[in-house]
Amino acid sequence: MVRFLKSLVLLPIAILVILVAVANRDPVRLSLDPFSPDPVFSVMLPLYAILFGAVALGIVVGGIFTWLGQGKARRQVRHRGREIRRLEGETERLKAYAPPEPGTGLTLPGRTALPAPR
Repeated sequence: MVRFLKSLVLLPIAILVILVAVANRDPVRLSLDPFSPDPVFSVMLPLYAILFGAVALGIVVGGIFTWLGQGKARRQVRHRGREIRRLEGETERLKAYAPPEPGTGLTLPGRTALPAPR
């Protein structure tokens, strides 16, 4: 079902991407030198390649900034995981030294046994 829904969404997007690529296949000059009338750092590429490259660059840069922005949350998760493991170990250690349950018939010297819980 998920596979069908994914193809239902991605198929129209793929068709639109192909239509944009076919409609914008004329080469344009991409210049990296804004001050020169005859730019040295330039390349002729189809417009769709420039558009798709810009989208891909935006996705990568956005992913990097999102990953960097979530650093505090990842650090908290690691800290809490260590704390959970420490507390679980302490719980197991304390269970080994826990007194017997009330109502098991064991009493301390000079004390009466507590009634069993109902």
